[in-house]
Amino acid sequence: MRLKLLRTAQRLVQAVKPDFDQPDWRPILQPSADEWRRARDAAHGGPRVLIATAVGGHLPSTTLESLLAVALTLRGAEVQVLLCDEQLPACLRSHVTGVSSDEAFVDEGPQASGCIRCYSSGAPMYRTLGLELRTLGALLTDDERTTALGLAADITAEAIPSFTLNGLAIGEHALAGALRFYARGTLSGGASEAVLRRYLHAGLLTAYATRRLVAEERFEAACFNHGIYIPHGVIGEVARDTGVRVVNWNPAYRSRSFIFSHGDTYHHTLMDEPTTVWENLPWSAERDAELMAYLRSRWQGSQDWITFNANPEERTSAIEQELGIDLSKPTIGLLTNVIWDAQLHYRANAFPTMMDWLVRTIAYFKDRPELQLLIRVHPAELTGAVPSRQPVVDEIRAAFPTLPANVYVIPPDSAISTYVTMMRCNAVVIYGTKTGVELTCEGVPVIVCGEAWIRNKGLTADAGSPEEYYALLGQLPGPGRLPPATVSRARRYAYHFFFRRMIPMASIAPSTGIAARQVKYQIAINRLEQLRPGHDAGLDIICDGILRGTPFIYPANTPA
Repeated sequence: MRLKLLRTAQRLVQAVKPDFDQPDWRPILQPSADEWRRARDAAHGGPRVLIATAVGGHLPSTTLESLLAVALTLRGAEVQVLLCDEQLPACLRSHVTGVSSDEAFVDEGPQASGCIRCYSSGAPMYRTLGLELRTLGALLTDDERTTALGLAADITAEAIPSFTLNGLAIGEHALAGALRFYARGTLSGGASEAVLRRYLHAGLLTAYATRRLVAEERFEAACFNHGIYIPHGVIGEVARDTGVRVVNWNPAYRSRSFIFSHGDTYHHTLMDEPTTVWENLPWSAERDAELMAYLRSRWQGSQDWITFNANPEERTSAIEQELGIDLSKPTIGLLTNVIWDAQLHYRANAFPTMMDWLVRTIAYFKDRPELQLLIRVHPAELTGAVPSRQPVVDEIRAAFPTLPANVYVIPPDSAISTYVTMMRCNAVVIYGTKTGVELTCEGVPVIVCGEAWIRNKGLTADAGSPEEYYALLGQLPGPGRLPPATVSRARRYAYHFFFRRMIPMASIAPSTGIAARQVKYQIAINRLEQLRPGHDAGLDIICDGILRGTPFIYPANTPA
């Protein structure tokens, strides 16, 4: 009883404690209060747009989406905001490292830790905008709460990943949420089944509430981060099913830029993007130089705000000494993804999972002693936003207690440059990494086994089955670098990917100081006028895409 009272007191303190992490719109809106009120009034009856932030304490979302809410209103859209008001039994802010144990999370849920801080942080910020704020709690009925709880408890664990509700893939997103909670590629033992059920329960509640909201309001579009996990994956399922256009976004690699996509997360849509949007891109020596200068900057990450290896070791002699490898011998590179990330973002192709592909590849090279296999484990296992709790090195060690003599592993904490080592390879095999885009620009042959964005672009050798993969490996070592025509095509795609799909925004700037630990960017305006059309070319393209469905492509000749 005393423990419950203590937790209640802690929650009350959190509820009244001001949150200075959220963007403060008051200094921007107050000097233009009349202008902002007129803009809101004029937007009534305009195209309805749902900013489905949902998780109010997710600062990357609230920062950008509050800016979009204001900018869209200034363009005549009637904007509503959706937040969770401590209703969900699990969400993307839940993580095993943020609770005392997964068993405690099963017993108490996020309501015992992050919920009050999350809602009490996001809701007041959005209320300062004066836009209509909708909450999951107000949209749910008692019958729906009872039904969701019963379904989540009664379905067999084995059936959860494939569970659908009226055609909505709720189970798939529940599994994605649980894997992210554990930062693992598989769920095994302990309280993992109960955690998975929590995510299924949360997905059902999200589906019921979102369906009621879109039925009431008939939105033209719904905009929200990523499009995977709970709750956003389910919000996307409902929106698509009811004819609401979906817009997903994510911070891009280049500083001050974002990737937006229609219909689904960009991890999926970039794979299906028609090649016609980039393969005839006008080319020049100046554009080529611009691209290659940027790609070389990525070796140190000097022009990016998403980097994983800030001070790489680029000296070949030091690399060879650390690994005990002779890079003058025929070497095949292999780039991994973070295990749990690969399970969620990249659909299986030649192999069911990344680890299955990796283990089979090592086994293959054991019988090819004339070749060296150099495996670079992704540094994001340690430095990503959600560090992995299923290290690739441990999985390799479990499968191969004694590593074949011709197989070398660069662990995630190594400072060795991924780019330098892969450039020294005869060819590189990948599962889902975007590094394939960069390597083909340098003429390095790439074999793709998962759903990497470089697949199906006429640039790589794409394996659709284990048999095709082994046939491609059988042709190694290859004759050398890619032909000039292929390299030229690769550079057009890379330019499209890094300079056109990654949309720069003048109204956003990198965060500084302590704030940068929580979110990489902040609002960089001081007057409402700066969000009107004509002031930020990237913002104009984004808002047009949300309102009219136009492509999220930054024209190559548009000034930043």
